[in-house]
Amino acid sequence: MGEVAGAAFGSWTFAPVLSLLLLLTGAVYFRGWRALRAQQPERFKPWRLTAFWGGLLTLWVAISSPLDAFGNLLLQVHMLQHWLLMMLAPPLLWLGLPAIALLRGLPVTVQRQGLGPLLAWPALRRLGRFLTHPLVAWFSFVIATWLWHAPAAYQLALRSPFWHEVEHACFVVTALMFWHPVILPWPSQSSWPRWAILPYLVLADLQNTAFSALFAFSEGVMYPVYASGPRLFGITALEGQASAGGLMWVLGSVAFLLPVGILLGRLLQSRGVRPGTLRAVESAPAVSPSARSRAPAPPRDLLRVPILGRILGARYFRRWLQTAMLLLAAVIVLDGLAGPDLSPLNLAGVLPWTYWRGFVVIGLLVAGNLFCMACPFMLPRAIGRRLLPRGRSWPTALRSKWLAISLLVAYLVAYEVFALWDSPFWTAWIVIGYFVAAFVVDGFFRGASFCKYLCPIGQFHFVASTVSPLEIRVRDSAVCARCSSHDCIRGNATQRGCELDLFQPLKSGNLDCTFCLDCVQACPHENVGVLAVVPGLDLIRDPMRASIGRLSARSDFAALALVVVFGAFANAAAMVAPVAEWKTQLAQRLGVSSPGFLTAALLVPSLTLLPALAVAACTWAGRALGRPEQSAAELARRFALILVPLGFGLWFAHFCFHLVSARASALPAIQRAAETWLGLAGEFGAGMAALPGWLLPLELLALDAGLLLTLYLGWRVARTSTKSLRRAGGLLLPWGILALLLYAVGFWILLQPMQMRGTGML
Repeated sequence: MGEVAGAAFGSWTFAPVLSLLLLLTGAVYFRGWRALRAQQPERFKPWRLTAFWGGLLTLWVAISSPLDAFGNLLLQVHMLQHWLLMMLAPPLLWLGLPAIALLRGLPVTVQRQGLGPLLAWPALRRLGRFLTHPLVAWFSFVIATWLWHAPAAYQLALRSPFWHEVEHACFVVTALMFWHPVILPWPSQSSWPRWAILPYLVLADLQNTAFSALFAFSEGVMYPVYASGPRLFGITALEGQASAGGLMWVLGSVAFLLPVGILLGRLLQSRGVRPGTLRAVESAPAVSPSARSRAPAPPRDLLRVPILGRILGARYFRRWLQTAMLLLAAVIVLDGLAGPDLSPLNLAGVLPWTYWRGFVVIGLLVAGNLFCMACPFMLPRAIGRRLLPRGRSWPTALRSKWLAISLLVAYLVAYEVFALWDSPFWTAWIVIGYFVAAFVVDGFFRGASFCKYLCPIGQFHFVASTVSPLEIRVRDSAVCARCSSHDCIRGNATQRGCELDLFQPLKSGNLDCTFCLDCVQACPHENVGVLAVVPGLDLIRDPMRASIGRLSARSDFAALALVVVFGAFANAAAMVAPVAEWKTQLAQRLGVSSPGFLTAALLVPSLTLLPALAVAACTWAGRALGRPEQSAAELARRFALILVPLGFGLWFAHFCFHLVSARASALPAIQRAAETWLGLAGEFGAGMAALPGWLLPLELLALDAGLLLTLYLGWRVARTSTKSLRRAGGLLLPWGILALLLYAVGFWILLQPMQMRGTGML
């Protein structure tokens, strides 16, 4: 290790010509930036200078640092160098708006008699427009990437210093071309509408995914030079190649998707897309008829979609769904208690853990909290209200999410410790326990206390539905302002109101909403609908929410969100082969004979202590860098919620993996149950299905989207905390680092072999 460290320190080349050129460029830019800042301070802010100098420094580090020397020995180091040259330095340079600044930084004589006339030459301007056209830039960037990483060209660049410099020049030039339409530095004008840059970047990310997967999953060494070279740090050539692919996959996705989020946010903001509320509308000034005619169309309402809307809005449709789910739950309980204790052949081992969870996350992503609408435990609740002396108020000391959080943590730990997924018997008893709890709690207490304060599954759905595209809310706030009955919450002679005390005119978001549609049925003005919203944007605002208050004052909601987020990573990590092997080795070293005890000892801190320490560190660092006016507790509560999209992205990827990998597992379980209970003979099919090639890209896309939305929400929350861009960036920085660390962990998890639960195979 000492020889390696000595070689690293001795590998700084400093490249005198390059260093002098970059220093001179930085000095010329600073001279022009200072002159332009005096004239246009709003455009040439200090961060522009920092970005441009950062781009120059990145170029210098990529070429003059030990990265260049160690790139001949370690493929992952070489890929990091290429990432710096192609995906970090160019956008930083363009963010500095260098064209006019560099020109103004030159002596007046050179401006007027040299570069000025040359840059005004029509042929040169046409060439510049051609090279920075999105189609030309995109294909040039992609072709340069793939050609120079072909084995013959790559090894030629390693052997020849001249061709190595040509390779780097191609990377930098084509990257500058690629990032120009994205940054669009002033005074450039785009030949494409800004929305077209979104598919431009997404397609670039897809080709980067294919490019990186080629390295990550190749069974042979692509570049023989690494196979014959010295082995540093004990890494084989194939392991280094796989890690190089993973490095480019993660860093490339961040580079491409981060500007997607920024551009998407700007486009939504410029078009006035906001999750509306009554108070926001009431406080708005009067709008003239001409302006009203130009106003954007109202959000789409799912209940007004032909046929589907009538079905969903039917008074008894929800009861039919709940009855069907109740019958299915009864079948699961029966098979779990009396059927074989072999998970792949028992309905209680297949349907809840494979199909139900997979369809739930898909439903949450597509349409919102639909499971609660069809929840089979609603009927026992209704029976309990009729048979038991209902009317008590839920204890004041327990009117928070802390009890539900404890139950959720206990469930996540018990799932692994007792291998609930592999025990139909205990799965059946969990369902029975749910029925009994719903029956007793809501039989004695009013206000849907079981759903709001106890149900751990419901809490997961509440948190996950914050990134759903649908929300139950009022259609026209002016109608609610004139209403005096408030039947949506009070109910009437034919329909009860909202049991969870979510007063529709003051309701914001999906938290605590079970999608029961009682408010829809009770409203006498038909003014409540299931409206389309922008996913996640409700987390940016901090209004006074009906029955909840301000989220910035609710530590329990922040803690609940953190358990859901960190639970996604802990639950998925427990199923991958490297973690299982490490846990076995750890148990042997510690002399622990009970694997369940060790699992619990690892999971409980991962779900409680680890997120608490991470939030405390991010809050402290954010306050030190951003100096906001809000208290540390308020910032911690608000920023904890921005991690929800990232956590849900991994939950979605994880559950979809099990749904797809075990998609054939229902047939043998159903055939076995039909033979056992109905006497219908049949051959048991195979529970394992081949993994399709699109599954891993879909999983990574879900994780990428979660990271993207998390970073965007974090930036918007930071901007609401301070008006200074610099302070907002400082406030967001530690949370962004935490999100990137979690993303890297999730990315690694998805690339590992995972247990095929629900198929009888591990």
